[in-house]
Amino acid sequence: MSSKSPLYRVVAGDLRTAIAAGEYGSGARLPAEDELARRYGVSRGTVRQALASLRADGLVTSRRGARRVVLGGAARLQSFAELRSFARWARSLGEEPGGRTVAVEPAAATDEEALHLQLPAGARVFRVRRVRTLSGAPVMVERSTYPERIGELVAAMEVDEVSHSHQLELHGVLFTDAQHTIDVVLADADDAELLGCRAGHALLRERRRSTDPAGSPVEWSEDRYLPGTVAFTVHNSAAAGALGRQLGEE
Repeated sequence: MSSKSPLYRVVAGDLRTAIAAGEYGSGARLPAEDELARRYGVSRGTVRQALASLRADGLVTSRRGARRVVLGGAARLQSFAELRSFARWARSLGEEPGGRTVAVEPAAATDEEALHLQLPAGARVFRVRRVRTLSGAPVMVERSTYPERIGELVAAMEVDEVSHSHQLELHGVLFTDAQHTIDVVLADADDAELLGCRAGHALLRERRRSTDPAGSPVEWSEDRYLPGTVAFTVHNSAAAGALGRQLGEE
């Protein structure tokens, strides 16, 4: 197995691919934890982490003490990791993701930033602004605010780094939960310049607060998309729910 990625992610990725390929149909049970541990040459703890990742993606049931059951239709849903990571989502569709950091600015947190990041008023944060592209075409302006320790990691990245999420994961910063608010906002002058639209043009906005496994906020972000470039879907069921992002249509 690759040493560049945590073992549980390698196991989860292999199982996710198998589910998507139909090797485990709707309602089928995955192999037992000890069998998976032997198959991949890892500990049962690593297997449990992998299964927890699949559960977070809405792919399998979360019952303890029983073999996980594959949820019907779940393989077509957008995983949380892909929803949070623009690069992963784009690649899953065969698109080439791109990114260019426009600004990284250390600053004192506003009242809103302090509230969402659970920081003291005026705490030092880093505001990061990027333009994101799909196969070379600008589609979204990303504005993220990070606590100081995470912002310093982002500030050290190359301006054309495609995936901040992946780089942060390599430093042990995990994004495991998020609250999303989606609405419409009018483009300001900065949006117009970066996206090639006119000021006042309606944009799809996604505001997001992401937390780590301990529930601590690690990001407060606002993404603004050109209309017709993406659409968001919500899937609800008694067993699981998932929020997904897909390519939009003009």
